Amino acid sequence: MQLAIQLIFAQLGSQAGIDEVLDNGAATSQSIAEGWDNQWLNLLQNTTSNSLYGALTTLGIFFAVGTLLFFMIQFLKDLISYEYSRPISALIWPFVVVILLSNTGNGNILSSLTLGVRNFINTVNQQVLVTADADKMYQQALSMSVAEEVAGSFLRPCQSLTGEQQRLCFTDAAEKVNILLQRYRNTYRNQNWIIRLQTKVDNIRYDKGFVSETSFNSLLGSTVQTSIKNFLISLQYAFQNLIEATMLLIAALGPIAVGASLLPVAGKPIFAWLTGFLSIGIAKISFNIIAVVTAAVIVNGPGQDVRVDPDLMWFIIFLGILAPILSLAVAAAGGFAVFSAISNTASLVKERI
Repeated sequence: MQLAIQLIFAQLGSQAGIDEVLDNGAATSQSIAEGWDNQWLNLLQNTTSNSLYGALTTLGIFFAVGTLLFFMIQFLKDLISYEYSRPISALIWPFVVVILLSNTGNGNILSSLTLGVRNFINTVNQQVLVTADADKMYQQALSMSVAEEVAGSFLRPCQSLTGEQQRLCFTDAAEKVNILLQRYRNTYRNQNWIIRLQTKVDNIRYDKGFVSETSFNSLLGSTVQTSIKNFLISLQYAFQNLIEATMLLIAALGPIAVGASLLPVAGKPIFAWLTGFLSIGIAKISFNIIAVVTAAVIVNGPGQDVRVDPDLMWFIIFLGILAPILSLAVAAAGGFAVFSAISNTASLVKERI
């Protein structure tokens, strides 16, 4: 739907192409999602030596061999100082590293576990979207935010005309808007915000005199405002793709984190790696929760009142700038809590063994 809106902005002059633009936008969004899925499978399931993940696994094994020397020095030191209590519990790490980096033929265990965690995060994210966005609140709110911009872009050229030329221009523009509104009705049913926009366009088309000059100018808008909204919608869409790219990058660096985990330090790199991976997942889920909840406020509030003519620019700014910042802040706090929990659990297990 986001790409569909962007493509509408790009092809406002084509009446016959509106249906095709919407369909192509939805298909493009789906193809991008599938592209990320394919990239994950290609990266994590191809662990041959000439592949990217295979090369990083080899580097991780090199790190493991190099840090094994430091591990053995610390192990012998603990063996002398603490007899057998601490050294025995520390022996688990070489086994963990060997198991995770060993190749089973269809990829190493680490790649399978990483892909499993990513699938779990996506499943939770999808459940959140399905449960919280059952009535397509998010898509409706975005459509509400740009619908008047699209309608105004059709009507704006008529403003400089007069007489019969202006009337014909308004008629032609209204017919183009009606095609878009009909698609909205097919998707969201006959919502009040669609009725409100239809009424405003009809009043302008038939010159009923019911539309004030302020409301008329607000509907026509400006190319600058349209460009800003288009940029902000693209910005929040870019943020979602950035989340996917970051998760993929962290997943690819997993073998290095595992290989460096034999270093005799309190905070193991594998814990930091797992925390970062889960934190990005929290950011992804947080952003979608924020977007859906805010969209519900829009749709269930001003969207249900035909008499209200709200300015939803704040919603686009919120999605494009504030929601990504807020979701990253939540992810940072959640990541710190996860890292502390993992570190404390590891220390507790080490003491008990």
